[in-house]
Amino acid sequence: MHKYYQPDKETASREQLTAWQNKGLVETVHRVYENVPYYRKKMDDAGVKPDDIKSIEDMHKLPFLTKDDLREAYPYGLLAVPLHDCVRIQSTSGTTGRRVVAFYTQHDIDLWEECCARAITAAGGTPDDVVQVCYGYGLFTGGPGLHGGSHKVGCLTLPMSSGNTDRQIQFMTDLGATILCCTPSYAAYLTESIYERGLRDQIKLKAGIFGAEAWTQEMRHDIEEKLGIKAYDIYGLTEISGPGVSFECEAQAGMHINEDHFIAEVIDPKTGKVLGDGEKGELVFTAIDKEAFPLIRYRTKDICILTHEKCACGRTHVRMTKPLGRSDDMLIVKGVNVFPSQIETVLMNRGYAANYQIIVDRENNSDTIEVRVEMTPEMFSDELSTINANEKELVADLKSMLGILAKVKLVQPKSIQRSEGKAVRVIDKRNLYTG
Repeated sequence: MHKYYQPDKETASREQLTAWQNKGLVETVHRVYENVPYYRKKMDDAGVKPDDIKSIEDMHKLPFLTKDDLREAYPYGLLAVPLHDCVRIQSTSGTTGRRVVAFYTQHDIDLWEECCARAITAAGGTPDDVVQVCYGYGLFTGGPGLHGGSHKVGCLTLPMSSGNTDRQIQFMTDLGATILCCTPSYAAYLTESIYERGLRDQIKLKAGIFGAEAWTQEMRHDIEEKLGIKAYDIYGLTEISGPGVSFECEAQAGMHINEDHFIAEVIDPKTGKVLGDGEKGELVFTAIDKEAFPLIRYRTKDICILTHEKCACGRTHVRMTKPLGRSDDMLIVKGVNVFPSQIETVLMNRGYAANYQIIVDRENNSDTIEVRVEMTPEMFSDELSTINANEKELVADLKSMLGILAKVKLVQPKSIQRSEGKAVRVIDKRNLYTG
C-alpha cells in the first residue's frame, strides 16, 4: 500500500483525536488570519482574534462560512498559499450561481486520496481488487478522488468516468471489476442494463461505493439484492475536498468522518447553536490540515445527526447519518417540508424501481405536486383498472408520509430519462414564475 495511507489513525483514541484537532485548529486559524484578508475581516467583524482560539472548545467563537462567501471571494479570495504552490483545482457545477473553485497543493491531494483509500478499504478493498470508477472526471471531484484512493490502496483502477454504458459493462465483465464507484442512480441504471443483456452471472462485483446524491435504504437494498453486492455510502463536498470526508464501514451504521482531517459540528440551522450527539441539525465542517483552501466552520446545508458511540468495526471516528435532507433546498409545498427521499421510500416499499420525477407547480395561487413513476414491465401489462388502483394506493401512502396530497401518474417503463450522473429528480416549475 502507498506510504501516505495510514489506516492506524482510524482507531486512534478520543484523546489523540482531540489533541490532533486542537493543534490543527489553532494552527489553521492563525494561518488563515495572517494570509487570507477575507477571513481576517470576517474574524475582525466577529470580534475574534487568533489567540482567542486555544482548542476546539473555543470553536463556537469563530464565524461561520457559507457558499455565498465562497462565491463572493471567487476565484482567489480564500486562497491561503501562494498560487505557485497549488497543483490543481476542482469545481462545483455552478448551477445555482458562481462556481465554487477549490484549490489543492500536492499535500492536500495526498490527504484527500488517503481519505478515499480509507473508504475503499472499509468496503473490503485490497490490492487484489479491481476498482471501476464511474464517477465523472474533470472538474467534478468524484472521479479524481476515488481514482487516487484506489491507487493508494494498490488496486487495479479502471478510470471509466460516467456514460457509455455498453463500454462500462464490457470492461466490468472482461476485467472482472470487484468494486464499483458511482452515483446510486447510475448504479441502478447499470443494474438494469446488466439484466437486460443477460450478463448477471458474468459480474464479479462484491461491493459498491455510492455517493454524490441522496438515496434511500430501499434503493440500497434493491441494488444489493440484484447485483449481489454490499453497497456503501460515501460523503463529501468540493468545498471541503471531495468524496471521502466520511464513509461507511461494514457495520453500515453511519459514515465515519475522518476526524484527523476534519472537525464536524451539528448546529441549529436557524440559531447557529451547536447541538449534541443524537440531535438533528445542519452539518458544519472545519478542515484542520489543508494547505491551499482550509475552510473554517463551513455550513454544508446538509441535515444529519452525529454519534460518538462505539462502532462494531473498531473505528473510533465520529459517525454521521446519511444526509436527512437539506436546510436550504428542501421542497416547501403548501407550507410543508418535503424531501424527495420520503417519496422514494414510499415508492420502493411498493415495489417500484428508483425511476421517478417530482413535478412541483403552482395553479390558482396554490402549490401542486405530482409524482411520475415508471411501472415495471409486469405492471404495464395490467388492466387499466389495476393501474388506476395502484395510483390511488400511492396517493394514499404519499399523503400519509408527507401530510399533503400529491398526484400520482404511473408511466410506461423507460419513459423517464435515465441519468448517467446525478439523477434529475425534481422539476420545480414555480421557479419560472416572477409574480
